[in-house]
This record gives sequence, structure tokens and C-alpha cells, in this order.
Amino acid sequence: MPRMNDPLPTPQPSALAGVRVLDLSRVLAGPWCTQTLADLGAEVIKVERPASAGHQGGDDTRSWGPPYLKDAQGQDTSEAAYYLGANRNKRSITIDLAQPEGQSLVRQLAARSDVLVENFKVGDMARHGLDAATLCAEHPGLVYCSITGFGQTGPYRERAGYDYAVQGLGGLMSVTGERDDLPGGGPQKVGVAVADLFTGMYSTVAILAALRHRDATGQGQFIDMALLDTQVAMLANLGANYLVTGRAPQRIGNAHQNIVPYQVFDVADGHLILAVGNDAQFARLCEVAGCTELARDPRFTSNSLRVTHRADLVPLLAARFRQRTRADWLAALDAATVPAGPINDLDEVFADPQVLARGMQQAMPHPLSDRLALVASPMKLSATPVRLRRPPPLLGQHTDEVLAELGLDMSARAALRALGVIGPA
Repeated sequence: MPRMNDPLPTPQPSALAGVRVLDLSRVLAGPWCTQTLADLGAEVIKVERPASAGHQGGDDTRSWGPPYLKDAQGQDTSEAAYYLGANRNKRSITIDLAQPEGQSLVRQLAARSDVLVENFKVGDMARHGLDAATLCAEHPGLVYCSITGFGQTGPYRERAGYDYAVQGLGGLMSVTGERDDLPGGGPQKVGVAVADLFTGMYSTVAILAALRHRDATGQGQFIDMALLDTQVAMLANLGANYLVTGRAPQRIGNAHQNIVPYQVFDVADGHLILAVGNDAQFARLCEVAGCTELARDPRFTSNSLRVTHRADLVPLLAARFRQRTRADWLAALDAATVPAGPINDLDEVFADPQVLARGMQQAMPHPLSDRLALVASPMKLSATPVRLRRPPPLLGQHTDEVLAELGLDMSARAALRALGVIGPA
């Protein structure tokens, strides 16, 4: 603890301090991108639709509950957990983009911004005069990132894009789920919206690259991000497998297409994951399991042979694993440095000592609650650490503050409110 007369410690700088981001996105891919930039220190202004007779206003995810954040009395607030998970470290303002006065405000904000992120359907921003061609011509240093389902070109460009549909269209569901010939077989989506989340992360990377280019040349640029492109790219080794062989990989449940044994096994009291990545690990596994003969079996001496003879090897190991408890197996495998792990529910995840040690749950004060806990950023930077500076904002919480920074006085803001261009104070 510092003494009373000691100088206060100087806050560590943020990597993106001084970068302004105008966030015209909603739901997940765009907000995930802008939250990441905000975590890294960027100033992010989230522009949301004001409430009106035909719309409750704000990011759609504000109402995607339950669950909702609880207040001090344990009652639901207006803030859905979905929204809270993707919008920290931002300020929220409300602007009606359909009105000319609202479009003028966005242009003024864009003039003060380094980055603009939007995820409207193709053509929507052009109808408002807020498209990349217009704003980048006015502000050549602006990095303008557009996130859509299918991109700005191609036959699907005007379709709305949703993560679930893109997981199917982009091939992920063809390789996710149990084999069709087994109980419970058939296509499955991933449990979280991975196409949205990966698109948000790829967008972040692209924006950082564009900012580096802008800092070197003074020239901004347009970034065209698509959920479908990202979904195809993130097939990774499975996409490469197909392009090399011409054969589409199939669903194989919890097994791995290219590595054996690398899957879930039943044990005496549940399940565990085994992730044997090389031949030395396989030999140590066989020692732990009391079946060293399998390591010498000519069918199983290399990973490529184990993949070829998967159907022979897996039942032999499965019979062994069913004989002992999960805790017994995990202790023995850990001692032998054979990669393995439990299948935790989220109670177990957030109580796990490693998760706790890494600070992956963080509490924040919130205007409506003293109970806000958020999943922390996984980025651990030594010189410019991530800081939680602001809780996810209430709808329009910072409208007056941000517009005052633009030079609009109280009477000017009152006139805009009278027109419905901005929401109530």
C-alpha cells in the first residue's frame, strides 16, 4: 500500500490509447471486434437506434434474455447478459440514422474518428450517405470496416447473414456432430456463435493492420469482412484436407480427423478427453493403461498408422478407460505428461484454479447493479495491459457527453431530441 505522501503510481499506457472508433454495429461480430479494440485502449463510441413507437431502441441483444443482470434486490434489470458480454469499455449514444440530422451527426463523429465499424446490410449505409466511398473520400485517413454475412460482392451480397445459417452454408456443421450411423448422429451447430466471433476477431486484426498502414502512409482503407469468408477460412486443416484429397471430411463426433487417439472416452464415472499428439505420448499412454503391447503393434506405431487403423485401436483403449475413474485417469496421465482433461460445465470452469489464477472473471461496478461479473479479456500484455475502464453502457448513457464534445450545447441537443434524432437524456 502506498503511504499518504507517496506519489500515486502512473497508470500503464494502453496499446490503442488515442485511437477513436465509431461503432455502428450491433449483435455480435461487430461488437466483439469493437470490444476487443476497446479492451486494448481505444475510445469506442457505440451508436444505437433511439427508442421509438415501433422499436425499443438500442442493440438487439439488449433484450435477448433471460438471463438479465440482477439489481441489488435480485430483480431483473433491462440489461441482458448477451449484451453485457460484448460491450464493455464503450460509450453509448443514440442517433436515428434515417434522419438527415442524424446522418450529419455521424459524419461529424466520423471526422473525429480513426476507425468506423458497421454491419448493416449491403447498400444501407449508401442510402444514408454514410458508405465507405463517401466517408473515406471526406476523410482519407479513415479505416472503414464493413461486416456483412456475405461481403460486398458475389451473388449473395444482399442477403442477411446469421451465424447459424453460415455454420451450415460454410461447411462447419458437416464436420460437427456424431456420425450419422450412430445414436444422436447428424449435423450440429457449435455451442457458441463461432462464425460471428471469428469474424469479429479477424476484423480486429484487419483494422490493426490498416491502422499500421495508415500511420505509415496517411492513407486509410476499406475493409470488407464477411461471415461466410471467415467460416470457410476457419475450417483450417479440414479445408486443407479437402483441397488436397478432393474428399469432403465427414462428421466423426468427438474424434479428430487427423490424430488418433484424440477424442472423448467413457470412464467408470463419466468422461475424459484424451489428446495424444505424437508417438512418444502414445507410448506413455500405453504404459499408464497397462497395454504396452499396443505401442509395439505394427498397426499403431505411428500416428498415420493409428489414423488408418482407428477402428481397431479405439475399442481396445475404450475397454481400458472404462475400468478406472476420471480422477484416477487424469492423475496418472498428468504424471506421465500425456495430454488429457475433464469436460467441465461452467460452474467447474469458473471455479477451476487455473481459470481463477488467470483472472478470467472480473467484477465491475454498473449503474443498475452491484452484481456485474464479466468474462475477462484473454489478452495478457506486459507493457500495455488490458484494463476494464467502463461497464457495458446503458442505452444512450453518453449521448449528451459525446455531443457536447462535438460542440453541441444544451439547446442544440434539445432541438435534436424534439425531432427524435437522439434519444432522451
